[in-house]
Amino acid sequence: SSKAYSLPLQRKKPAKLVWTQAWRRLHKKGLAETTTKKRTRRVTKVGRAVVGLSLDDIKKKAGQKSELRSKEKAAALKEVKARKGASGGRKTGAVGRSASSVGAGQHTKMPKTVQRNNRAANKNIGKR
Repeated sequence: SSKAYSLPLQRKKPAKLVWTQAWRRLHKKGLAETTTKKRTRRVTKVGRAVVGLSLDDIKKKAGQKSELRSKEKAAALKEVKARKGASGGRKTGAVGRSASSVGAGQHTKMPKTVQRNNRAANKNIGKR
């Protein structure tokens, strides 16, 4: 029709004209009977066993109260301290060493940047 022909020439936007398909799409007209809302699928959590623990053990631990777990942890720490205290009577030479006095055949780990700087400094010694 002449109306449909002349409106684009007048630079009218189809979305602003109530009788156009563009306006109906923009204002969601006539869609209710054609499409229904898509249902989303809910993700289910699956419990897996870990190398040291079975699934039952993990569930049991999760079901425990935090106070009980903290008590168990404190008891374990106390046991470790008692064990260290018992073996702390005799001293070994390896314990008293510092990081700088490493035995023969072993080397300390240095960052690569420091190693490069040391190499560069050693090369320049004889050139002066």
